[in-house]
Amino acid sequence: MRVIKIFFFMAAVLTVLSIFWTFFYFVIGLVAEIGSFSLNPLAHHIISSILGIFLFAVIGDLISHLHKPKRLNYFQAIIQALRQIAKGNFEIELDASLTPPGLNVKSNPFIQLADSVHYMAKELSQIERVRQEFISNVSHEIQSPLTSIKGFAKALESDGLSDEERRHYIRIIESESDRLSKLSDNLLKLTVLENNRHPIRFEAYRADRQIRQVLLTLEPQWNRKKLDMRIKLEAVTLIADQELMNQVWMNLIQNSIKFTPEQGRITIRLFRQKNGTVFQVSDTGIGIREEDRIHLFERFYKADKSRNRTNGGNGLGLSIVKKIVDVHHGSIRIASEPGQGTQFTVSLPVLSESGNEPAIGK
Repeated sequence: MRVIKIFFFMAAVLTVLSIFWTFFYFVIGLVAEIGSFSLNPLAHHIISSILGIFLFAVIGDLISHLHKPKRLNYFQAIIQALRQIAKGNFEIELDASLTPPGLNVKSNPFIQLADSVHYMAKELSQIERVRQEFISNVSHEIQSPLTSIKGFAKALESDGLSDEERRHYIRIIESESDRLSKLSDNLLKLTVLENNRHPIRFEAYRADRQIRQVLLTLEPQWNRKKLDMRIKLEAVTLIADQELMNQVWMNLIQNSIKFTPEQGRITIRLFRQKNGTVFQVSDTGIGIREEDRIHLFERFYKADKSRNRTNGGNGLGLSIVKKIVDVHHGSIRIASEPGQGTQFTVSLPVLSESGNEPAIGK
């Protein structure tokens, strides 16, 4: 196809040159006849050829100048857009009318370049928005306990406090210090997981025993609320990172305990399916609204806007759970209705010894 285009282009050039040569040949002959002077045939041909080539060059230069500004304007617009992006302004709009005509829209490299610049600006804008939200959320989560610590530390300076009040203020300061420590720890865990810097140690172990140990650790919490705990754990051997999976069980069960009212019911199941292992925790708690469910795994998102110091939490737990499940090639689903409770379902595939990909045929 390219050879044919080159052939037709050369044929067109030669045709135009022939027309110009013929035109000047007759014009020079006419001038010689009117002027009554003779012209050598060789000189006649040479002068006609030179004038024809000159006219062709002039017309070609004019045509190129007519198209050149539009192309230059387009590149200048691209350069200006990139400079605006470099300065942090991602609200750019390139005018498609500046693109050179005559090309198919899909194959037009100028339109493809403009689309790429728009896409880059959109992605960078999204990253900047997430960064700003992250800074805002971290600042808020840090500022809240710091304000409490400062306020109660100031109150401890008062001479009129009783021993009971003094101990109460000290407990609050310790609690807020723990919140700061937990926030820092969770941020570090999430950052390490998101950057794939956490060394994943896959090994075979009994997941049911690990979950029972988590339940024993949390027993004071569910005993205090007189919860009906229904435990149905099959003997399941899991190939996973024990430390990371312990965080998954701990976070999901602790959330169910936290948001289930007194004398409520929590059902915890672990069983094997054909394609892997399934862990479920269901409760009769306050439930989660649909508009909150889609954001539940976002960093710092709290479905319960009334969450106070007693409930604790910084909105990072489920983000960490989601990331841990992802690195194990699994999935996590939520089923919930406000006032009717919530069910979290974690599905984990059967992994190979390396843990990198799901094993086939197991």
